[in-house]
Amino acid sequence: MIINSPAIVLHSLRYSEADLIVSLFTKTSGLRSYLLKGVLKSKRGKIKASLFQPLTILEIQAFHKDKGSLERIKEAKIKTIYKSLHTDFVKGTLVFFISEVLKNSIQEEETNIDLFEYIETALMWLDTHDTIGNFHITFLTKLTQYLGFYPDTSYEASDYFNMQDGVFQSISSNVYCVSGDQVKLFKQFLGTTFEASMDIKLSKNTRSDILAMLLVYFELHLHGFKKPKSLSVLNEIFN
Repeated sequence: MIINSPAIVLHSLRYSEADLIVSLFTKTSGLRSYLLKGVLKSKRGKIKASLFQPLTILEIQAFHKDKGSLERIKEAKIKTIYKSLHTDFVKGTLVFFISEVLKNSIQEEETNIDLFEYIETALMWLDTHDTIGNFHITFLTKLTQYLGFYPDTSYEASDYFNMQDGVFQSISSNVYCVSGDQVKLFKQFLGTTFEASMDIKLSKNTRSDILAMLLVYFELHLHGFKKPKSLSVLNEIFN
C-alpha cells in the first residue's frame, strides 16, 4: 500500500556502512520504521540523510506492507522549514530531549491525528519563540493528555500529587506521593498555554524537581519508558 503523509522524525540509526533505519511518527499510520538503503553514500539520490534530523517535519510517500517489518520510503521532502530549531544551541538541546521522550512514549502503529497535530504545533511554537525556559515542562505536561494519563484535577487544591494514580490528595498514601513547592508550581502548568507558562517563575532547583517528577510519572504510566540520556545536558542549560 502506498501512503502519503506528514511525518515527524523521532530517531535514526546507522545500519551497515551506507544504510539508515529511521523511526517516524506519521499522521496517517502512527509510528513506523523505515530502511533507507544506501542513503549515507548516495549523493544523487532523491532521499538525503540530512532530512532525518530529530523532529524534522517531513512529507513522505512510502510503501507499507503492514506486516510489522521495516517499511520503505519512496520520496521525502521537508514540510516545515524551521527558522531556529536546528541552529540555536538551546533549542537544539530541547529537540534531542523531546525526541528521546517521544521515541520512548510512542510505541503503537496506530493513527493518532490529535497527538501528531499537538507535537507539530508545539514544535512550530518553539521554533518561533525566544522565551522558552519552561517549554519542556509544559510540553511533557500537555503530552500526558494525548497519551492518556493527564492528572485528574478534581482535588487540585490538595497538597499531595499521587503519581501512581495521577490524582491530587490530602495525604501521602504511597512512595509515589510528592508535595511541596514542586507540586504547588506544577499545578500552574495544568490547563495553561505555552505562552502563559513562560511567565511561571521557577528556581533552578524547582525546575529540575518538576522535570524529575514528570519523568517518574511517565515511567509509571508508560511501559518501557526510560529517562532520556540528554536529561543531564538539558538540566545544565536550564539551570
